[in-house]
Amino acid sequence: KMSVPDYMQCAEDHQTLLVVVQPIGIVPEERFFRIYKRISAVSQVNVRDSQRVLYIRYRHHYPPENNEWGDFQTHRKVVGLITITECSSAKEWPQTFEKFHLQKEMYGSTLYDSRLFVFGLQGEIAEQPRTDVAFYPSYDECETVEKRIEDFIESLFIVLESKRLDRATDKSGDKIPLLCVPFEKKDFVGLDTDSRHYKKRCQGRMRKHVGDLCLQAGMLQDSLVHYHMAVELLRSVNDFLWLGAALEGLCSASVIYHYPGGTGGKVGPRKAQGGSLSAEAGNRHRPGAQEVLIDPGALTSNGINADTSAEIGRAKNCLSPEDIIEKYKEAISYYGKYKNAGVIELEACVKAVRVLAIQKRSMEASEFLQNAVYINLRQLSEEEKIQRYSILSELYERIGFHRKSAFFKRIAAMQCAAPSIPEPGWRACYKLLLETLPGYSLSLDPQDFSKGTHRGWAAVQMRLLHELVYASRRMGNPALCVRHLSFLLQTMLDFLSDQEKKDVTQSLESYTAKCPGTMEVITLPDGLKLPPVPFTKLPIVKSVKLLNLPTSLRPHKMKSLLGQNVSTKSPFIYSPIIAHSRGEERNKKIDFQWVQGDVCEVQLMVYNPMPFELRVENMGLLTTGVEFESLPAALSLPAESGLYPVTLVGVPQTTGQITVNGYHTSVFGVFSDCLLDNLPGVKTNGCTVEVIPALPRVQISTSLPRSAHTLQPSSGDEISTNVSVQLFNGETQQLIIKLENIGTEPLEQLEVTAKTVNTK
Repeated sequence: KMSVPDYMQCAEDHQTLLVVVQPIGIVPEERFFRIYKRISAVSQVNVRDSQRVLYIRYRHHYPPENNEWGDFQTHRKVVGLITITECSSAKEWPQTFEKFHLQKEMYGSTLYDSRLFVFGLQGEIAEQPRTDVAFYPSYDECETVEKRIEDFIESLFIVLESKRLDRATDKSGDKIPLLCVPFEKKDFVGLDTDSRHYKKRCQGRMRKHVGDLCLQAGMLQDSLVHYHMAVELLRSVNDFLWLGAALEGLCSASVIYHYPGGTGGKVGPRKAQGGSLSAEAGNRHRPGAQEVLIDPGALTSNGINADTSAEIGRAKNCLSPEDIIEKYKEAISYYGKYKNAGVIELEACVKAVRVLAIQKRSMEASEFLQNAVYINLRQLSEEEKIQRYSILSELYERIGFHRKSAFFKRIAAMQCAAPSIPEPGWRACYKLLLETLPGYSLSLDPQDFSKGTHRGWAAVQMRLLHELVYASRRMGNPALCVRHLSFLLQTMLDFLSDQEKKDVTQSLESYTAKCPGTMEVITLPDGLKLPPVPFTKLPIVKSVKLLNLPTSLRPHKMKSLLGQNVSTKSPFIYSPIIAHSRGEERNKKIDFQWVQGDVCEVQLMVYNPMPFELRVENMGLLTTGVEFESLPAALSLPAESGLYPVTLVGVPQTTGQITVNGYHTSVFGVFSDCLLDNLPGVKTNGCTVEVIPALPRVQISTSLPRSAHTLQPSSGDEISTNVSVQLFNGETQQLIIKLENIGTEPLEQLEVTAKTVNTK
């Protein structure tokens, strides 16, 4: 049974020759991959004296049991082996060469040719010319690696071509051997090998095999002919597993014909059949990159060759884009009859999805993927499960199913931290979880949630945020826990039940005890930035009002004794257009002044949305324009308090225009700077006020007792004090009126007048 699926398989892989590159003995990983990268860059070779192109698929790891399916589909057969080794002395050489032979035996019967690259050996042995061994003094002195690989691929081609010619010529009289997959061998013991049925089965399977060889040898048209013949032969004897393979062969050849750009996704363009069009060769995003070339002008929107009318005649055996999918469906239904062919079925589903993604047929692609989800393979290791769900997620993303993609990526994330893993990969889990956020309409920026209606399913989003918190904790990063929990509390507050509000705030407090929440941006190792989360809802502020100074502290315009104002009044212009925009309201000029050095007040109307008492440790004003000493307040708001007035105070230290931009708080151990610009629906009477220089303060007092009632109400502009005295007719009494400067500024100039009002 083939056990290890290759989720990155694409239809065009059917035309590749599989070459395994492995180290022998101890080769440092970094050095091995340096050479592997150079080898795998030679992934496409033009065959001399012909229009044909060979494509090579390199792997540094390939399970031998998968190799046993090589007769069933030849691109699964390891035909080349390249080994890399380090050898420093002639003494080690015989043992090294012996290891090379043992490695060859592992893939034994299927290898066409093999090579050994030896690094570090110099001297007599290294100077003997050999075809299968290349000696290099060091990893830096090996310019000929690529040339050696090209020669190696040519030798593979010679073997491939001889096998193709040998199998393709129908020698009548010779018995055609029956090709089998590993699990069939026991079923064919004692079958009548002379029956017509048996012969047809042998012929059909061999035809299919020749089709595979033609496809690998770069003969697309021939392969189509052989596959069609194989389909007819195998259909007549109900040989379903191989019929499926012949149909899949037809699909692969047709996909290669229609989509010269390849279906693998993040892939450079591939060379079109027969043409040698040159463009920059791109590498596939996986080990064993494929170099591919194409003329970018030759594609229409759905990726099909535009001027193919002439070719269609020649390619009448080629399936149409619609037929490709029908035949994939049929092939998969045949594979589904054999539980041992699970890997083949799964890979066929993935290949079909990649083709449908190019055809932009998302709904059908999702049916194939749904099928792939339910194909049972043996017990997968956690590693393989992660890979499986990640690829499913990637494929769903490719067909535009973002939520489904996020769903599988989240499962992959959970798998990274499965209890059965001895060392759970919380970092990988966290990284995958972050990648699922867009699929669930989540971001990391609370600003995205401050405007308008809520997007996405809150219950799912909360679950995901809780999982991020948990993964952050297991990674040992309390600052991240605090940031994600703050985000949860700030953006999901309306969806949390009373009990959940209590639970979230309790766990937040337990984290902030170790690591307080700040307004700093958190940058993750991969460069992702988590913006700060100010608690603008704890408490919710409904209005901000700057208050005038108390009457006794208000500055007064000096009037001269002639009764005229020192400054001239401005003309009053009536405008019927009332500015409604919030910005203008914010910039409204306030018609009173604050005074440098005097305590100034701002009144906020706030309420507590929590079902328990909310303690705000440290609440103060954020201002710009003037040096301002904020005097923070601590407050405690009763549960679901309704509107509650809070007065915040401070002292302007310099003069000029001061703007109140917002306020800062500390709640549950998280420090927040809340800016009014980010608060929708806050009412304000304007936020900018003029601070004038400190003034002298004059107090008037007399030697007489104060009067119990006022004689005339004060007009508000003047400060008045009323005193009373009782005199008899003709009596004289001395009265001292004391003017005192009780401020800190010197009084430069003072005018005093006295006026007697003669009433009765």
